[in-house]
Amino acid sequence: MTPLEIFKEGCVIPAHPLALTADRRLDERRQLALGRYYAASGAGGMAVGVHTTQFQVHDNGMLRPVLEIAMQAARESGRPMAMIAGVQGPLPQAVREAEQAAELGYDLVLLRPENIGDDAQIERARAVGKILPLVGFYLQPAVGGRELSRDYWRRFAELDAAAGIKIAPFDRYRTLDVLHGVAQSGRHKEIALYTGNDNNILADLFARFRLAGQTGPVELRFVGGLLGQFAVWTSVAVRLLDLARRAADGDMAAMEEVLRLDTELTDANGALFDVHHAFHGCIAGINEVLARQGLLANRLCLDPGEDLSPGQAEEISRVVVSYPHLTDDAFVAAHRDAWLA
Repeated sequence: MTPLEIFKEGCVIPAHPLALTADRRLDERRQLALGRYYAASGAGGMAVGVHTTQFQVHDNGMLRPVLEIAMQAARESGRPMAMIAGVQGPLPQAVREAEQAAELGYDLVLLRPENIGDDAQIERARAVGKILPLVGFYLQPAVGGRELSRDYWRRFAELDAAAGIKIAPFDRYRTLDVLHGVAQSGRHKEIALYTGNDNNILADLFARFRLAGQTGPVELRFVGGLLGQFAVWTSVAVRLLDLARRAADGDMAAMEEVLRLDTELTDANGALFDVHHAFHGCIAGINEVLARQGLLANRLCLDPGEDLSPGQAEEISRVVVSYPHLTDDAFVAAHRDAWLA
């Protein structure tokens, strides 16, 4: 399959973190090791330059090398992967970043919404969509997102370049707004829906949504996950997606397991994403797990003020002990030295 076919069929797509040295410079060796880890885990693609990568890379000169390193890891894997570049900023910046992504061989762009009106937002998406296929992005307000209407998502889905949407408002009502907009667009068969709701991953992957379309009811489903939680324990995430698909297809044993694991994964994510402190430590939490596994040298973020919250490290330790079947420490330990070579 081509990368775009892989994306449309659905897969696990980690939101790629940023590896930093002790002086907060790009750690190229560990950045490459992360990409190799995701490829070896069976991820269908990677999303780079997104929230988990830290949006500041778009302004500090790190964006291009980070994109290049992830692409190197994908090419080393010897198999097609759906490579997605995060794009942000006003229309001229977004177009420049999309052109750079296309030059580097990326397949799609994930377009971060701007704080502008819907009409301007759609025109910006249309301009970027002339360069590469678009993945819409509903980012939760707690980490910089904004509320977007059902009508906005209908208009976005109507764009010929729209290939998918990452739905991450962490809100069931807002999630349904996107789904209704896609259903009413007439292009629901062309739009791959990816959950970014880290607090509701398995429930999203298992669910089927029957909604009103232009000419009658249509059924929508999430085909995969594109999120920060899948940046850790990625080999397990691949198995969880397969389990959710079997459950949705009527496998009762798989269904029972999905219902059990759903709560456990949400609990684990609560620790990683620091829900008790309004998500302040969400990126540091992901980095902490990867550092404990030896893939990262530290959990540092670009902003020195961005770190784990009080008690978050203990919460991460609790969920690792409580749910060892959600972790892939043994898999990482067996291959880490080769990925770092």
